[in-house]
Amino acid sequence: MKATVFSLAFLFSIFLGFSQESKGVTITVTVDNVSSDEGKVLLGLHTQDTFMKGPGIQNLESTIKDGAVTMTFENVTPGNYAIMAMHDANDNQSMDYEANGMPKESYGMSGNEMTMGPPMFQDAQFEVGTVDLEFNIRF
Repeated sequence: MKATVFSLAFLFSIFLGFSQESKGVTITVTVDNVSSDEGKVLLGLHTQDTFMKGPGIQNLESTIKDGAVTMTFENVTPGNYAIMAMHDANDNQSMDYEANGMPKESYGMSGNEMTMGPPMFQDAQFEVGTVDLEFNIRF
């Protein structure tokens, strides 16, 4: 009797293990041109609704080693997204600006489009499907 119960429990656990599906895609982001190791690099994964309006749908931060960081967004569902990156040199969790409105801290975004004026979602967007992605963002 014990052997039968154990066997059924073992088979049930195997089926549960195989039935679990991946919840989404993994997006790995590398920034390798950070000007100093002071502070942190902040990353935000954004939809068009959150882009330039506050926190992303996922947010990451990392200390900097030798001018570089690598971070990973996990379980990203299919759709259109953009990634914004910022070197928060003074570790105050926000972008600092000069009196004329220009950023004091380095930033970048997916697409690496650095036009004059504020970043646009259309320039930074990419599509997530079913394949893991890797990006290199330049400040």
